[in-house]
Amino acid sequence: MKEVLVLTTGGTIASLHTDLGLAPGLADDVLITAFGEVPDVTLSVEAVMSKDSTNMQPEDWLVLAENIYRYSEQYDAFIITHGTDTMGYTAAALSYLLLDFDKPVILTGSQIPLEAEETDAVRNLHDALTFASQTQLKGVYVVFNGLVMMGTRTVKTKTKSYDAFESINYPYIASVADGVMTSLFTPAEESLVIQPHLSLDPNIFVLKAFPGMTVDIFDYLADRFNAVIIESFGNGGLPFEKRNLIPGLEILTAKQIPVIITTQILEEGQDINLYEVGKRVAQAGGITAGDMTTEAIVAKLMWILGSTHDYDTVKELMHTTIAHDLDFV
Repeated sequence: MKEVLVLTTGGTIASLHTDLGLAPGLADDVLITAFGEVPDVTLSVEAVMSKDSTNMQPEDWLVLAENIYRYSEQYDAFIITHGTDTMGYTAAALSYLLLDFDKPVILTGSQIPLEAEETDAVRNLHDALTFASQTQLKGVYVVFNGLVMMGTRTVKTKTKSYDAFESINYPYIASVADGVMTSLFTPAEESLVIQPHLSLDPNIFVLKAFPGMTVDIFDYLADRFNAVIIESFGNGGLPFEKRNLIPGLEILTAKQIPVIITTQILEEGQDINLYEVGKRVAQAGGITAGDMTTEAIVAKLMWILGSTHDYDTVKELMHTTIAHDLDFV
């Protein structure tokens, strides 16, 4: 008999209509009945918080991780019901915070509230429980619309459709249908490259490059943040002619502030040295992020900075595959 603990956090799946629109409010005893029955599984529930996932913060990720560690000896698997809007961030963050955890942790939710007639919640809950009961894998995963995704690779790509999430630059782990899990890909075992820890430094900034962006922004960033992530164009390029952004990067790196360069393009990662516009960024000290998602970069950087601010160590760890977040830099 497998013991599974459901940690509830609110989200669309638990939302009810209010005068201000949908907001979490569904009782946990109603939610728990929607999982349905899975052979040889006992379900328990713990209400951790009740909020729209837009309001989720790094401190909430720590609360979830602490709860999972607290109950680690009592349960064989954990399911977190969560809003969809920041589920990718939470899944990535827990992938790092629970790096040495030896049991499966599954996040799921729904695009439509559980109590709505056309809800996708019942299917997602049952699929999450099926995966929790049948998988032999450890780590953090998202189960949604019949697919299982690695926590560090999950991105929400649709606002309304049932197939709201995609696995970016990484195979789907499994499919689930009618109480049956079909394995699609088995991640390789990873060795620990950093001491696991429950600490985060959220003092970072994500900057999306756009034509016409002022160069003065870098003076502001240099005085206020411990690290910066830049969503660049294409393979890692930033403008160096009119409104030249390269000196801004040099200001940050001169102060030993890590500047992580990712791309605004969702698929296939980056090759920063392919074009002059990217090579100049690399020469200015930009730290490439390869094929990582922005969600994973944000969570990983906060987690690394929670342990060290040493520039070279941050760079080395950002270039190290952790929780299957990275295939190349």
